[in-house]
Amino acid sequence: MEYKILKLEIRDSIALVKINRPEAMNALNTRFFKEMDNMISDVSGKPEIKAMVITGEGKAFVAGADIAEMVSKNKEEGTAFSKIGQNTFRNLEKMEIPVIAAINGFALGGGLELAMGCDFRIASTKAKFGQPEVSLGLIPGYAATQRLSRLVGLGDALYLLMTADMIGADEALRIGLVQKVFEPEVLMEEVMKIAKTITKKGTQAVRKVKAVTRQGLQSNFDVGCGLEAHEFGSLFGPGSEGEEGMKAFLEKRKPEWK
Repeated sequence: MEYKILKLEIRDSIALVKINRPEAMNALNTRFFKEMDNMISDVSGKPEIKAMVITGEGKAFVAGADIAEMVSKNKEEGTAFSKIGQNTFRNLEKMEIPVIAAINGFALGGGLELAMGCDFRIASTKAKFGQPEVSLGLIPGYAATQRLSRLVGLGDALYLLMTADMIGADEALRIGLVQKVFEPEVLMEEVMKIAKTITKKGTQAVRKVKAVTRQGLQSNFDVGCGLEAHEFGSLFGPGSEGEEGMKAFLEKRKPEWK
């Protein structure tokens, strides 16, 4: 598929994906979801890529879904449009590699939902966050009602969802919606540093951390602990990543990951 909205740049072992629709504040439309699904497949098919960063061109990360495309839809079409976005962001969440949102500006509505589909979020001091759907007589359609409370707790989630309040980066950091905040001019440099730090760790260990943590969130505690024990053990043994990492530690050298 030809990419018109998304741009891909590979830096070392990091895939940098830019949403390039600045004239529409990077608003999400059907074309975006098709391209993102294809991008997920393309990046997942490149074993040399160990992390992915998503950001937006211009003043917005993503300022929401494309209202111009949505306004004429009937109930069935609205439901279908919701499911398209939910499936894409779920596919993003299911990627084996870590996915980081670099939030350079407005992350509103579907934009915040995209960011929440990533593994964690790094923001510019100028970033703005919100779920404004109730102001349009709608509710979120791309799983904000499910992910937001899991990230920030029920009270803060319902406050943002019900008031449509827009908050800044400092407040987003306070409630745990983002993990780090940087000045705009150094945002991408700092995000790429974080991504690079992750790529220098054990490749399988990082992927298993993501898988076990996410699966555990959907399971009860004991099931999650059992999964952790199984995957912990899978990294031991001759020729394993764990063996190399532990030997490197004891020998005071850098590990040589496969």
